Amino acid sequence: MRKLIAEKLCIPWNEIHLQRTSKGKPFLANNVLGIYSNYSFNVSHQGDYAVLAAEPELQVGIDIMKTNLPGSSSIPNFFHIMKRQFTETEWGVIKSMSNEWMQLDMFHRHWALKESFLKAIGVGIGFNLQRIEFNVSPLQLEIGKVYKETKMLLDGDEEEEWTFEETRLDDHHHIAVALGKQEGFVQKHSDSDVCSMEPNPPQFTLLTFEDLVASGIPVAPEDSAYWDNFCCKQESPVKQNSLSRQDCL
Repeated sequence: MRKLIAEKLCIPWNEIHLQRTSKGKPFLANNVLGIYSNYSFNVSHQGDYAVLAAEPELQVGIDIMKTNLPGSSSIPNFFHIMKRQFTETEWGVIKSMSNEWMQLDMFHRHWALKESFLKAIGVGIGFNLQRIEFNVSPLQLEIGKVYKETKMLLDGDEEEEWTFEETRLDDHHHIAVALGKQEGFVQKHSDSDVCSMEPNPPQFTLLTFEDLVASGIPVAPEDSAYWDNFCCKQESPVKQNSLSRQDCL
């Protein structure tokens, strides 16, 4: 987030003030004037990636989901547990896929869409997910391509002021980006439909850790003990019940 803000808004790393709303959504607390006064951004991480999306005039929410088998539960049992999270129409699409793995993949695609909307409007887990329903299109997403065809219904009515951009990073990772009007903010564009500021939806750029910190400025004094503790952590932790405990040396 600091790299984005520093490059787009020209605020030095160590002068960026980030805060969270009462529901936990991060926002820029600096007083920014001009076209970036309503700058909105959001982050998500799961699986092998952390992702970020930002817009100068729109609410934005992003979610990434990695398709994984549901732990010790079977896929049908997992779907039964999660039954209340989707509408009958959504479950119909999910279960119409030709095998259980493809059904699970479609489940995670729907979940990413719902999470992206909730994160965009900044609400917590108390929101009734059956109030929102997604008509996904197309059913198959090509890796690396950005799609904007999926539509959302809120309380049964199609939400024309919201756009959802979907991307499949690889065979396992789905990304959904929700874009909608800022509350109390008048769009400067004449188009009635919400759209990204660019004529074509931007694709994601893969950045390494080195890319992220190359232009960084320290925001706190160096703490060697914190770094040593961090280095003791496993890079890819496994479930504790299958791991013999070992002390860091």
